[in-house]
Amino acid sequence: MRTFSLFLFVMLNSSFWLMANPDDEFTKANNAYMAGFYGNAITIYEGILNGGLESADLYYNLGNAYFKNDEIAKAILNYERALRLNPGNEDYKYNLRIANDKLVDKIDSIPELFYIKWWKSVKYLLSPNAWAKLALFSFSLVFIFIAIFLLSRTALLKRVFFYSGLVLIALHLLSGIFAWQAWNEAKKKNAAIVFLPSMPVKSSPDENSIDLFVVHEGLKVQILDKIGDWVEIRINNGSKGWVKAENLERI
Repeated sequence: MRTFSLFLFVMLNSSFWLMANPDDEFTKANNAYMAGFYGNAITIYEGILNGGLESADLYYNLGNAYFKNDEIAKAILNYERALRLNPGNEDYKYNLRIANDKLVDKIDSIPELFYIKWWKSVKYLLSPNAWAKLALFSFSLVFIFIAIFLLSRTALLKRVFFYSGLVLIALHLLSGIFAWQAWNEAKKKNAAIVFLPSMPVKSSPDENSIDLFVVHEGLKVQILDKIGDWVEIRINNGSKGWVKAENLERI
């Protein structure tokens, strides 16, 4: 397991601040974790979340505590939530791979086309907020470069700032697209973790329908549809079916 982050929280919720300083609570949880009191650390981390605060590092540390407490499904859930907020973090990905290695289900993903794989790899280099900031920064630079272009007296400088401006416009558009897609994915929360030791996946939203296959605790699934208490899921190999929503925890 890689070292967990010692990120310090900024006070975001005044009602929680009146009960306890979240920085102090986070430090207490970290100390409990370092001392091996994983249950105590979990209780404090969860208390911070229940107070209305969240961050990628909080979910990551909570995931580490659950992993050490041998609660693998909850560890995976919190690693995934950390990656939802900061999809490019290598420590989060590493610990998630370690946790997934402990699962019963070993399901190979359907190979993606090279350009889709490349697009996703670039998109997940930064968080949605970072892409949004880059989009605003590049947009601001475009106006500066336009002004310099108009004031330049030599053809060479005009060409340099003209083509540089085109590059910045492209960067602005790409950053905006990445930010919008990442934000939209995080908002939808259409992925979930199985929270049942063994769960049959049905052919239709009915207890009496045929069992298509079985999934186990900790597996990540995609939610495609919802009818009443049932949701249609898809696993990495493309297989689909219906399960009770209460047996899943959305990421």
